[in-house]
Amino acid sequence: MKPVMKKTLLWTPRIAGILFILFISLFALDVFDMNLSFWEIALGLFMHLLPSFALVIGVILAWRWEWVGALMFGGFSAWYVLSFRGFDWTVYALLVGVPLAIGLLFALGWVYRRQIRAT
Repeated sequence: MKPVMKKTLLWTPRIAGILFILFISLFALDVFDMNLSFWEIALGLFMHLLPSFALVIGVILAWRWEWVGALMFGGFSAWYVLSFRGFDWTVYALLVGVPLAIGLLFALGWVYRRQIRAT
């Protein structure tokens, strides 16, 4: 395997995972539009950020074990499809397709792990 491909397969899912987590975390900011008390805002932020917290743990664990990242991002895609209905196809493409692609990249990194980590 070429060195450029090794680096791409190693770093792309990690960076894309972090960027996706930052993107879905932006949706938690809608809590500030409501007239809520401090504790209600804190609880709302916590509830909105639970998927982000789970994916952060997944990326941290996937840094060492790529199969965890494949399961976490693939599981997020499945959870989203099963939990939320009635959106436009573009929403599903973004919130299901992107994490599914990241999960597949983690899976490829896991399959080719020995070649990627070899010096």
